Amino acid sequence: MSIPKIVILGAGYGGLMTAKGLAKNLNANEAEITLVNQNSYHYITTKLHEPAAGTSHHDHARVSIPSVIDTNRIRFIQDRVTGMKLGEKTVLLENNDPIQYDYLVVGLGSAPETFGIKGLLENAFFIRNINSVRMIREHMEYMFSRYAIEKKEELITIVVGGAGFTGIEYVGELVDRMPELCRDYDIPLEKVRIVNVEAAPTVLPGFDKELVDYAVKYLENKGVEFIVNTPIEECTKDGVILKGGREIKSATVVWTGGVRGNKLVEESGIETMRGRVKVDEYLRAPGHENVFIVGDSSLVFPGESENERPYPPTAQISTQQGQYLGKQLAKVVRGGQFDQPFKYQPKGTVASLGRKEAIGVVGNKKLTGGTAAFMKKIIDLRWLFLLGGVSLVLRKGKL
Repeated sequence: MSIPKIVILGAGYGGLMTAKGLAKNLNANEAEITLVNQNSYHYITTKLHEPAAGTSHHDHARVSIPSVIDTNRIRFIQDRVTGMKLGEKTVLLENNDPIQYDYLVVGLGSAPETFGIKGLLENAFFIRNINSVRMIREHMEYMFSRYAIEKKEELITIVVGGAGFTGIEYVGELVDRMPELCRDYDIPLEKVRIVNVEAAPTVLPGFDKELVDYAVKYLENKGVEFIVNTPIEECTKDGVILKGGREIKSATVVWTGGVRGNKLVEESGIETMRGRVKVDEYLRAPGHENVFIVGDSSLVFPGESENERPYPPTAQISTQQGQYLGKQLAKVVRGGQFDQPFKYQPKGTVASLGRKEAIGVVGNKKLTGGTAAFMKKIIDLRWLFLLGGVSLVLRKGKL
């Protein structure tokens, strides 16, 4: 009798935690575990805004996958997933033969949500992965170098679309980077414009108002311009056009305004909402008891009411989903049942405003300034510890 085949797609927070948990909780002869990822590394999504601004090297935001998994227990395939044939229990890959599975865990991440904004995909940059953040940094530096010769203000005008967590954290890093960048290219700091545009009535929608006010005041004092309650209607090669017709000329437009699920999930035939799957209490896809969705492509609601908003797709919930599946799926493989539903337990939320400033809520306590910034670093170190123990913390961690 063949042993069950578990295939995990994507080495993000959810995928890696699932793989590591299964390898820990199952013996070698109980299941064949395969992890598929397009790159040879895991990138730390919560740190991508730093290399995008140039405040840290992109290597600080990535970790070699073979260095943090037991390759004797987990078969790692570096390849791009091109399709899922759920009826045939088969995953299609770009450069390898199709893979058969008995249990499938889908953690393929997200795609940018453009909300139909004309020209956004063609003309904006996205904080998506290691390559995309390198492009942003190199492009921005090239625009600053051109300003020394051309003296066009749009070359040193940066528009950030979206004032959610990623947008605000990226703006905070830009604020830290600008003095150094201006010195390098002999540009007066006051000439630089950083404009953050948000369609919602406030920055950091849904976050505590007192903390939002703190963040806005801090960043405005650093020269950031906020335009809220105003959607971007078009992104052109020359900048953005806002609702009402106002145009902001900018050579660097970075979009952080939302994500949707991976299109491969939609194409597989699973029912989705904006590319995301409303999973059941065991993280299963509707109608597929052997298919589990974790991370950005999953929708988890706090309760049964349809009026409640789903939890936002964060690294924290993805990590907990992976930890849950690593334990519960092991029981199912052994012939048992799920003995408890997935229950997300928020530990708190911290948003950085640069290297030395942040805001956040941990438990019932609000944090600002250096205290919040220290807590943000602790959160980053915790993920490194979960991933690779003390040795990875020492190699990649920064305090």
